Amino acid sequence: MSGAAFTAACIQFTAGPDPEPNLQQVSELIRQARGAGADLIMTPEVSNFIESGRKRRDKARREADDPFLAGMRGLARETGAWILVGSLVIDPAGEPGAEPGEERLANRSFLIDAEGAIVARYDKIHMFDIDLLGGESYRESNAYRPGGKTVVAETPWGRLGMTVCYDVRFPHLYRALAQAGADFLAVPSVFTVPTGTAHWHVLLRARAIENGCFVVAPAQGGTHANGRKTYGHSLIVGPWGDILAEAATDAGFISAELDLGEIALARARLPSLHHDRPFSSPA
Repeated sequence: MSGAAFTAACIQFTAGPDPEPNLQQVSELIRQARGAGADLIMTPEVSNFIESGRKRRDKARREADDPFLAGMRGLARETGAWILVGSLVIDPAGEPGAEPGEERLANRSFLIDAEGAIVARYDKIHMFDIDLLGGESYRESNAYRPGGKTVVAETPWGRLGMTVCYDVRFPHLYRALAQAGADFLAVPSVFTVPTGTAHWHVLLRARAIENGCFVVAPAQGGTHANGRKTYGHSLIVGPWGDILAEAATDAGFISAELDLGEIALARARLPSLHHDRPFSSPA
């Protein structure tokens, strides 16, 4: 950990079904955040588009052909900021390890440096398969193949643990990232309104407190073209669990200074990362 302070920003917007308008809106918000002093700027989950069924499959592109990813790489070069593209809907066909006949897509996060290079990738591990009260139902595993690899990436300011949305409900993942040296944790998301209202703040603050890490969680918010409503409330949380910045539901950005020296202080006050003990499974 470098101990340096830097400014992190969360972009919040309401993605539509077509990549180009989303790219234009996110690009303008990133420029605004950079103009306000942000060094590391994060976008929400599935920033390139929100679509369903066969239309999602038809619009997905491979990494090399994805216009949103290309736009973000160019924007990093233009602005000199590091950009965490929360995730994109990506067609992984033809990639190493791809299974023949696999039709599902990847929900993939990208960390891009100030030169526009992709320095880390993370495929969302946990799939949101759930039936909510009120009739909302989601089967993410029908559309996306789950990832299986954790990622801690080097940045100029410290080490970043990469996760996506529903991952936040699996605390052992964040424990593993923190114990592997993560100083701050990214949780780009598209939370539903019911689950967000009930759990969003509690979960993100808990992940920060448990691990003595900063948590940066850009989210989508508002009503989408298909009628889906997302919670918004992008958050930046300190390693003692304090909320440093929070959005409402409108498009825009939030930012906060992250002083990585605060991590050592929080972990010294409560050194639980050193207190894990092995135990047997319940009978």
